[in-house]
Amino acid sequence: MAASELYTKFARVWIPDPEEVWKSAELLKDYKPGDKVLLLHLEEGKDLEYHLDPKTKELPHLRNPDILVGENDLTALSYLHEPAVLHNLRVRFIDSKLIYTYCGIVLVAINPYEQLPIYGEDIINAYSGQNMGDMDPHIFAVAEEAYKQMARDERNQSIIVSGESGAGKTVSAKYAMRYFATVSGSASEANVEEKVLASNPIMESIGNAKTTRNDNSSRFGKYIEIGFDKRYRIIGANMRTYLLEKSRVVFQAEEERNYHIFYQLCASAQLPEFKMLRLGNANSFHYTKQGGSPVIEGVDDAKEMAHTRQACTLLGISESYQMGIFRILAGILHLGNVAFTSRDSDSCTIPPKHEPLSIFCDLMGVDYEEMCHWLCHRKLATATETYIKPISKLQATNARDALAKHIYAKLFNWIVDHVNQALHSAVKQHSFIGVLDIYGFETFEINSFEQFCINYANEKLQQQFNMHVFKLEQEEYMKEQIPWTLIDFYDNQPCINLIESKLGVLDLLDEECKMPKGTDDTWAQKLYNTHLNKCALFEKPRLSNKAFIIQHFADKVEYQCEGFLEKNKDTVFEEQIKVLKSSKFKMLPELFQDDEKAISPTSATSSGRTPLTRIPAKATKGRPGQTAKEHKKTVGHQFRNSLHLLMETLNATTPHYVRCIKPNDFKFPFTFDEKRAVQQLRACGVLETIRISAAGFPSRWTYQEFFSRYRVLMKQKDVLGDRKQTCKNVLEKLILDKDKYQFGKTKIFFRAGQVAYLEKLRADKLRAACIRIQKTIRGWLLRKKYLRMRKAAITVQRYVRGYQARCYAKFLRRTNAAVIIQKYWRMYVVHKKYKIKRAATIVLQSYLRGYLARNRYRKILREHKAVIIQKWIRGWLARTHYKKSIHAIIYLQCCFRRMMAKRELKKLKIEARSVERYKKLHIGMENKIMQLQRKVDEQNKDYKCLMEKLTNLEGIYNSETEKLRSDLERLQLSEEEAKVATGRVLSLQEEIAKLRKDLEQTQSEKKTIEERADRYKQETEQLVSNLKEENTLLKQEKETLNHLIVEQAKEMTETMEKKLVEETKQLELELNDERLRYQNLLNEFSRLEERYDDLKEEMTLMVNVPKPGHKRTDSTHSSNESEYTFSSEIADTEDIPSRTEEPSEKKVPLDMSLFLKLQKRVTELEQEKQVMQDELDRKEEQMLRSKAKEEERPQIRGAELEYESLKRQELESENKKLKNELNELRKALSEKSAPEVTAPGAPAYRVLMEQLTSVSEELDVRKEEVLILRSQLVSQKEAIQPKNTMTDSTILLEDVQKMKDKGEIAQAYIGLKETNRSSAMDYHELNEDGELWLVYEGLKQANRLLESQLQSQKRSHENEAEALRGEIQSLKEENNRQQQLLAQNLQLPPEARIEASLQHEITRLTNENLDLMEQLEKQDKTVRKLKKQLKVFAKKIGELEVGQMENISPGQIIDEPIRPVNIPRKEKDFQGMLEYKKEDEQKLVKNLILELKPRGVAVNLIPGLPAYILFMCVRHADYLNDDQKVRSLLTSTINSIKKVLKKRGDDFETVSFWLSNTCRFLHCLKQYSGEEGFMKHNTSRQNEHCLTNFDLAEYRQVLSDLAIQIYQQLVRVLENILQPMIVSGMLEHETIQGVSGVKPTGLRKRTSSIADEGTYTLDSILRQLNSFHSVMCQHGMDPELIKQVVKQMFYIVGAITLNNLLLRKDMCSWSKGMQIRYNVSQLEEWLRDKNLMNSGAKETLEPLIQAAQLLQVKKKTDDDAEAICSMCNALTTAQIVKVLNLYTPVNEFEERVSVSFIRTIQMRLRDRKDSPQLLMDAKHIFPVTFPFNPSSLALETIQIPASLGLGFISRV
Repeated sequence: MAASELYTKFARVWIPDPEEVWKSAELLKDYKPGDKVLLLHLEEGKDLEYHLDPKTKELPHLRNPDILVGENDLTALSYLHEPAVLHNLRVRFIDSKLIYTYCGIVLVAINPYEQLPIYGEDIINAYSGQNMGDMDPHIFAVAEEAYKQMARDERNQSIIVSGESGAGKTVSAKYAMRYFATVSGSASEANVEEKVLASNPIMESIGNAKTTRNDNSSRFGKYIEIGFDKRYRIIGANMRTYLLEKSRVVFQAEEERNYHIFYQLCASAQLPEFKMLRLGNANSFHYTKQGGSPVIEGVDDAKEMAHTRQACTLLGISESYQMGIFRILAGILHLGNVAFTSRDSDSCTIPPKHEPLSIFCDLMGVDYEEMCHWLCHRKLATATETYIKPISKLQATNARDALAKHIYAKLFNWIVDHVNQALHSAVKQHSFIGVLDIYGFETFEINSFEQFCINYANEKLQQQFNMHVFKLEQEEYMKEQIPWTLIDFYDNQPCINLIESKLGVLDLLDEECKMPKGTDDTWAQKLYNTHLNKCALFEKPRLSNKAFIIQHFADKVEYQCEGFLEKNKDTVFEEQIKVLKSSKFKMLPELFQDDEKAISPTSATSSGRTPLTRIPAKATKGRPGQTAKEHKKTVGHQFRNSLHLLMETLNATTPHYVRCIKPNDFKFPFTFDEKRAVQQLRACGVLETIRISAAGFPSRWTYQEFFSRYRVLMKQKDVLGDRKQTCKNVLEKLILDKDKYQFGKTKIFFRAGQVAYLEKLRADKLRAACIRIQKTIRGWLLRKKYLRMRKAAITVQRYVRGYQARCYAKFLRRTNAAVIIQKYWRMYVVHKKYKIKRAATIVLQSYLRGYLARNRYRKILREHKAVIIQKWIRGWLARTHYKKSIHAIIYLQCCFRRMMAKRELKKLKIEARSVERYKKLHIGMENKIMQLQRKVDEQNKDYKCLMEKLTNLEGIYNSETEKLRSDLERLQLSEEEAKVATGRVLSLQEEIAKLRKDLEQTQSEKKTIEERADRYKQETEQLVSNLKEENTLLKQEKETLNHLIVEQAKEMTETMEKKLVEETKQLELELNDERLRYQNLLNEFSRLEERYDDLKEEMTLMVNVPKPGHKRTDSTHSSNESEYTFSSEIADTEDIPSRTEEPSEKKVPLDMSLFLKLQKRVTELEQEKQVMQDELDRKEEQMLRSKAKEEERPQIRGAELEYESLKRQELESENKKLKNELNELRKALSEKSAPEVTAPGAPAYRVLMEQLTSVSEELDVRKEEVLILRSQLVSQKEAIQPKNTMTDSTILLEDVQKMKDKGEIAQAYIGLKETNRSSAMDYHELNEDGELWLVYEGLKQANRLLESQLQSQKRSHENEAEALRGEIQSLKEENNRQQQLLAQNLQLPPEARIEASLQHEITRLTNENLDLMEQLEKQDKTVRKLKKQLKVFAKKIGELEVGQMENISPGQIIDEPIRPVNIPRKEKDFQGMLEYKKEDEQKLVKNLILELKPRGVAVNLIPGLPAYILFMCVRHADYLNDDQKVRSLLTSTINSIKKVLKKRGDDFETVSFWLSNTCRFLHCLKQYSGEEGFMKHNTSRQNEHCLTNFDLAEYRQVLSDLAIQIYQQLVRVLENILQPMIVSGMLEHETIQGVSGVKPTGLRKRTSSIADEGTYTLDSILRQLNSFHSVMCQHGMDPELIKQVVKQMFYIVGAITLNNLLLRKDMCSWSKGMQIRYNVSQLEEWLRDKNLMNSGAKETLEPLIQAAQLLQVKKKTDDDAEAICSMCNALTTAQIVKVLNLYTPVNEFEERVSVSFIRTIQMRLRDRKDSPQLLMDAKHIFPVTFPFNPSSLALETIQIPASLGLGFISRV
């Protein structure tokens, strides 16, 4: 099909745009050949006329279908061109947050400028072992591909990382190295991978700097070779560096920094060790302050300095060398501060005692004057003489800077050399992977020599890249047998020739450097003359004669000639170098030792690996002076040589390409600048790859994939059995132009655009089918809807008409009834109204009449009251008028009388002044005198009468006077009281006045208060009303709050319940975590144990000559080894290797704390012995005192004392021995103690303590039994022979002697073991042969003997003390009685005394006889009891002898006397025990464990038969009370099971079989342990079979640990079996055919989702699960344990499936979600079939189920986001966002998830606290438990089949 036919209406195209580079548009009408204008509609809504180029008439690029946008591989795009590549990268980077994309063989990495969680160990493990196309693009995928090809093809690999500064090259290279270090590990214990990673901080500090484009820009190129051995583990590394930017040491542009190490030094200047460097702030040094940006945001230079120093230490650079490096670096900083002053134009000088220079000289250890001289002068040598010439200030400054650069370059070389030495390995290197981190193509406004060299290197790399891509294309075509057509690709060899050929740019530059007066200008003219107009790639700028332009593969670059010669020469004055070489500082001359040999590029690289950097042989021959010339090689020449060596290395390896892209110049996270991206894509060769691919057949499909994708375009008759022929037939019909495709052997190759055409046909076919389906469905739905509506309408009509008729009939009835009702109602209403009116009228009348009467009454009453008021008012008025009139009249009278009196007075005054007045007066006076005379006479008469009366009255008067005086006095008192009362009245009046005033004030205040009160009352009322309102509101609030409180109480109750449930869950989780930690420790322990065994086997194989020593032999103490030390495994006799004695230095010291405990115990025993000794002495003294009083029993007491003394002597001797041995052990421990072994947590400590505990418990049982028997025997002998006390004591002495002999035998055995060791002082150390255990067992036996003797002695002493106390008490009472009797007897007469003494003696003898009779009865009882016990023992002995007779040969029967035994006639009643001989133990273990085939046992015999047999053997050993046999059997069993699992540990049946049997053995030990908790479900017969003598609880713990290890091994086995099936069966295989189509793929082919032969499907997984389940059921595994195994299997399936889903964009689609849910439903159905739904397995699949639901749910609105957040509670936020970002439509009908929707999800989930980890831990193993599961099988019914070969054991 012609390409022009695709330009139809609605087709989308790309058109150029100055801002966005490319803009999308849509055709408004079809294009016809010959049209010059295209009508387009832009996305922003505008219409545009696009004019075609009249010359080329090229149509705009077509846009790919939306389903192809965002592909992992750019070569999968149907249309391969620049806008498609740019758009695909932008969509992946911005929308999906994916920074990696494949472009054929290239990995394009875009710097996100943000930390992403995609580099953890879980991601590394996910990519490890995967095919490159199976997972999403990643740097780890490239690293894995390189690692895999190195191992598969045995060819060295290279990873070439390139890009601009700031594009992320260094980080990508770092992650690639981290991947190798993590995946491969190291071949030695030196942790080479850590050293390789540790080299990064060192190289970054000395080689990286801040630029305007990057805060951590690498200013040098490096090639790191990581070496591997034959097992492909890292053994070392080597680094080569290229083109260090030395000019940065002395100059930095604005906003840039010098190398990081200088700022790190300045930031750490305050450290004590840096005081001598005399550093300060970075702004105080010229070399660090020029950029004006000394600080990088978010970077702490002091911390970085600490990291650098740590890395140096890790790489073996000592502290002294580190301080030397820092001295040199500080010296460079101080050298930059050296200032020059001009003398004249041709000379300069340094100020005297210049501080920076003096500090520099001190640090460098050189002479100040000499350095000062040569900084200002230089030496010129001619043929005859040598001149010393002063230099100008500018020249001196340049020379100073050149010296600083040279020193730094030498130091850089030295550090690289030492890093290489640290990374060098002595092991031979088998292969290597090289990581090249090199600068990308650069073009700036001003380009100089550095940019020229960088671009030259990129030209070489691009040529190599083009050739490799071309080669791969050619190989692909040849492999598929497609006719090869030459593809035209850009060859940049002319550009390389322009630079490096004869008379090229570099050659002319070197030639000009050799010229005495060569300058940049003359060199530019030579370039113009040589290449201008002769080479198309060389141009001259129009406006400059000091620049030139070269057309590189990426772009044209204009280079400024200024500085080229100086930088190429890299001149340093030799005199300054000589001064430095003469330094007293030893490290400084080391930097310049290899000046004559140095050939590193740019004088700034390390020597590197010898084969790659060795000088050619021809270069080493010639004149002696040739070395000086070699030293003077130009920088360009050296760089060209190193570049050639690099290209030879790369050409000898398989290259892998990583192109780093810088998305923007502002370091904004996830911001994409299209212009900058296009520049870099053009420069890094990505578009060239696209162009080469597009020139051929870029789209490639396998036949099966093509058939699956385009099956819809075929008719049924076109489908043949041969898929290849079917595809050919269909393609011939679909694409008529046969040049557009080619058929290969396995693939179909398409030209560009053909897949898009096929996709268009497929979409059209699907769209037409959809339309047809929609038409049919819609018609059917509408017809169905119409019929439903018609039927409903008829029904509605029927019901409506019936309803209407019924309504009409009801209406008629109601009308008739209404008329009647109305009649009666109207009558009732009228009657009621009349009654109401009448009643109302009467009421109105009554009220009116009453009102009138009341008014009349009120009027009369008012008139009467008015008359009364008038009467009183008139009277009051009349009285008032009368009073006023009287008052006025009196007043007038007074006034008149006063006037008249005044007149009379006036007249009298006048008359008094006249004579007549006096006369009148005298006339009156004479008359008066006469009258008075007469009166006097009369009065004299009266006087006499009166005198008489007076005398009479005088007496009366006197009496009266007395009365009056008393009255007077009384009145005076009254007067005084009156005065006082008057005063009081006055004061009261004053107070009244005051009170009146106060009253007035109070009244005024009262008024104001009343006013206030009124106001207050009003306010109060208002307030009360408000309060009432508030009260109502508060009541409402109270009710609301009560309601809320009730609700909250409910909520709190629910919350508390939830909390309780959560806490319970948390406690369960913590318990599971503890179990998990414990089981992980067990796993690690078993792993280390296996590793130890492997190493031991390797050592045995490597060392053929056995070490000096003796061979271990069996001994009676071999069973005393701890149950935790299984080193003495039981094997076949021929397989037991001869063990050799380990050197004493490697023995593990015994635990000090154990011996301290033993010493403490012995001390306690000694103290108890001393207490008993003192008590015994005291008792002996008491006995001696009372000896005379107890003559009746002297012999018995003497025998007992003798016995006790013998025991005491024996105890003392044993104590002395034990004390001596402990002293020796203490000495040895003090000399050779190991704290790490003697620590309480050490394994030896635990082993010894647990061994001591178990042995002590066993010995206590034995001890008690022995003591009981001995005490019974002694009492029996005493009862039989009560008189023969000496014989009894002799027997007791013999018994003690026997016990003593046992102790001596133990001590002799210990001595024998001591002789077997290499030295006498080594018995305190733990070694492989368990000799220390033998010593310890001997000590324990001695301790047991000592303890038993002490306890027996203590018991006897206690009994004796009790007896003595009783005797003493009786003696005291007897003595008191005797004294009383004596006192009484003394008072009696002699005859009575004799009778009393006789009576007393008779009484005493009678009491003694009674006591003796009681003792005799007790002894008789004891004798009868012992006789019964002897009968029981005799019966048991007889049964044992009968059992032994069966195994005795006839000869033995004849030789040995046969004891008569009663043989029962009944059938033998089996006890559920199995008997075997000690020597048959190895045979038993061999036949039952080592050589047993699980399949035969599982099919033919009862489940768990080996476990039952072993337990029955243990039961018999327990019955015999043989602890050694029990220990030996259990130890051999455990070791043999471990050996079998180690040998056949990858066989599921074997591991499952022994897990089942181990658990059954554990359950048997619990069921028959005798503990009540385990005996609930036992029958009475089973309870009889319980263990009687031994408590095997500790062995149960050991077996439980073994079962955990077996379970973990089982999980690993089934994981290894399931893992290859999971991804293919759960994700890739189409269980529901046709649901998901296959999208086009690129060169990185993923695993096909089509079920080819050999691929796994879901059925494969289900079959495997069935196999696992059936095997476990056949082996009789506990149902609970099966559930745990199934849960673990389902977790593995879910975790691996989800992890792959999260790392594969092609799997995140709607149809894949449906496939996953269907697959999960099949797994759930399997669980239902097996009745395992309650196993918790389904819950482990919940994350996968939710991920599948997330792929299928709607993802548009906020409601959808809310639903997703509530649904996906088992997924983390990172996983949800990752799935949404990866979601990819497979068909055009699906839509992508918008960025805004993903941000909404992130906002809603921001408060969720979950793990930031993206992937699930597929290696996680749930903690396992072994619930007790008792067996109902009776042990006595078990038959041993002959097939097991166990004829040597017999049932008991």
